[in-house]
Amino acid sequence: MVKIVSVHARQVLDSRGNPTVEAELSTSRGHFSAIVPSGASTGAHEAMELRDGAKEYAGKGVLKAVENVNSIISPKVSGRDFFSLDELDSFLNSLDGTANKSALGANAILPVSMAFCRALASHESMRLFEYIGRVSGTKDFVLPVPFLNVLNGGKHAGRENDIQEHMLVPSGFASFSEALRAGTETYHVLKGILRKKYGGEAALLGDEGGFCPKSASLDDRLEMMGKAVSEAGYSGEVHIALDCASSEFFKDGNYNIDGKEYTPMELVDFYAALVERFGLVSIEDGFAEDDWSGWRLFNSRMGKKIEIVGDDLLVTSVSRMKAAIERKACNALLLKVNQIGTVTESVEAARLAFRSQWRVMVSHRSGESEDSFISDLVVGLAAGQSKFGAPARSERTAKYNQLLRIEEALAETGKAKFAGKGPSA
Repeated sequence: MVKIVSVHARQVLDSRGNPTVEAELSTSRGHFSAIVPSGASTGAHEAMELRDGAKEYAGKGVLKAVENVNSIISPKVSGRDFFSLDELDSFLNSLDGTANKSALGANAILPVSMAFCRALASHESMRLFEYIGRVSGTKDFVLPVPFLNVLNGGKHAGRENDIQEHMLVPSGFASFSEALRAGTETYHVLKGILRKKYGGEAALLGDEGGFCPKSASLDDRLEMMGKAVSEAGYSGEVHIALDCASSEFFKDGNYNIDGKEYTPMELVDFYAALVERFGLVSIEDGFAEDDWSGWRLFNSRMGKKIEIVGDDLLVTSVSRMKAAIERKACNALLLKVNQIGTVTESVEAARLAFRSQWRVMVSHRSGESEDSFISDLVVGLAAGQSKFGAPARSERTAKYNQLLRIEEALAETGKAKFAGKGPSA
C-alpha cells in the first residue's frame, strides 16, 4: 500500500518541439515523474490525446490535459492509499469514464500511471523493470533485439505515399550490447554510403534519428541497407525489417506507393517479393488499420515466414487484439503505452499476446522525450523486441543507454539473457 501525497503536471516539450505532459507524483519516499510521448502517424482507434487547439504552439498545446491532472486527478488521488498499480489505473479509468479516455485525455492519465509505477518500485526497493516483471508475472528477464529505424520515410521524413520505416535488426549476437554495437556500426557505414551516393543532405536526420535520402526509391534504400550490413561485416547477423504505416497510403480499397496503385492481393505479392529479395524478417502495418481482409490474406501467405506486426490495427487494445486473434490477422503486437493510456492495460495486452503465441515489440513514438520508461518495460515484460529508433538523438539513445544499464545490472546476477541469436529472433 502506497499513499500518494500529491500529483502535479506541467507542459514540457517532446523531441519534435511539440508540447507534451509531464506528471510528478510524490509519496513518502520521494518524487517520481514521467513524460508522455506522441505519435505522428497515429491509429484511428488509439486512446485520445488531448490537444488545446488554441493559438499557442499552433494548436498543439496540452494545457487542458495538464489542468485535468492538476484540477481533477490530483484532488481525487492525493492523500489516498493505493494497494497496487491496477487499483490506481482502474480508478483513473473510472474517473475518465469513456472508452477512449477522451474526457481527461490519455496524455493526462498515462503520466500519472507511469509515475506511480516508478513510485511502487521504489517502495518495494526494486528496480523499475523488476517491479514491472512482478506485475506482469515475468519469470526470466530478457534483453530485447533492437529494431533500429535507420532510414526514415513517409510522415517521418515529409514524404507522401511512402514506406515509413526501414529498420536494422541485429539479432545474431550473444548479448544486447553486442547487438547494439553492430547495429550502430552498420548505421554509420550506411551514413557513408548515403553521402557518397546522394551528397551530404541524404544524411540529415528524421524524427526518429534515421537518415532521409529524399530521392532514394524503396529498392535503393533496401539495397543500401544490405550493402551497409555487408560492409560492416555483419552479413547473416544483422537483418532488415519494415514499418509500412500503410494506412497513410490507403484509399478507396487500394494502396498507392510511389505513384503505383496496388490491390490488397497485389500488395501481398509486392511484400513477398521484398522478403525474397532483401531477406526481410518483419513487416509492420503492411495493411491499413481496418483492412481486415488484407491482413488475413497477408498473414495466411507470409505468417509462417516472417513476423507480421500489428500497430495501427491493434493499438495495444485487448479488444482489437482479440478480434485479430480470431481472424488470424497477424502474429505480433507492437506495444505503445500511449495508445492505450495506462501501464496496467499495456501489461494486459502483452500477456494476451504471449498466451496467443504472438511476439511482442515494445515501441517508442516519433515524438519522444528523455524518459526511458519503455526500456524497463520491454525487459520487465521479457518482450524480446524493442523499437526505439536509430542510435542517434538523445531521446532515442536514452532508451538504449538504459538498456545497457539494465544489462549490466542483470549481468551481476548472471541473468543477462538476450533474445537474439536468430534471423527473426
